[in-house]
Amino acid sequence: MSTHAKRERLLLADLLEAAGPDAPTLCEGWRTRDLAAHVVVRERRPDAAAGAVVPALKERMDRVTAEFADKPYEELIRLIRTGPPKFSPFTIKQVDEGANVVEFYVHAEDVRRAQPDWSARELDPVFADALWSRLERTARLLGRKAPVGLVLRRPNGQTAVAHRGTPVVTASGEPGELMMYLYGRQDSAKVALEGEPEAIERLRETKQLGI
Repeated sequence: MSTHAKRERLLLADLLEAAGPDAPTLCEGWRTRDLAAHVVVRERRPDAAAGAVVPALKERMDRVTAEFADKPYEELIRLIRTGPPKFSPFTIKQVDEGANVVEFYVHAEDVRRAQPDWSARELDPVFADALWSRLERTARLLGRKAPVGLVLRRPNGQTAVAHRGTPVVTASGEPGELMMYLYGRQDSAKVALEGEPEAIERLRETKQLGI
């Protein structure tokens, strides 16, 4: 049975292939080639990928990612489609689901939403619930830099606190849209903000949401 992570992986590969190597993405400074290289390095070069969380290794990560970006684009797409190498922890279903569902969903949207004619993707209820479950667990980490209190609310009324504080702004939207919002893609997320006008403006001005 296909997992959410496997499905999002293949969708990301398809979107990258269709867009070509030089299309824009929502990741500042990255074209599709750069994004594809990032995904491959994250799975296949843990020695370099650690630079995302270890500042001392960032230079190495950037260098290795640039080396992969110079590879034929078709090879990068193939490596994304075929997945991690045999002995990678990402080959374990639980690890793959835990680490890659959001990663691949957000990056797929990074490709889709950078195009001028993009439209919102309708997620099936099971996948939407899976994204919401991850939001509930990570909301406070992702929203920790919000300048005001921030509550997330999905259409069925479920809520999650992303940041405690006053005044409070409520961000309402589908789980996928709230995920994009908390991952720093505020300008491209279909989310409605409710609260005091000044608090909403402060939240809109911040670019610090996300990891």
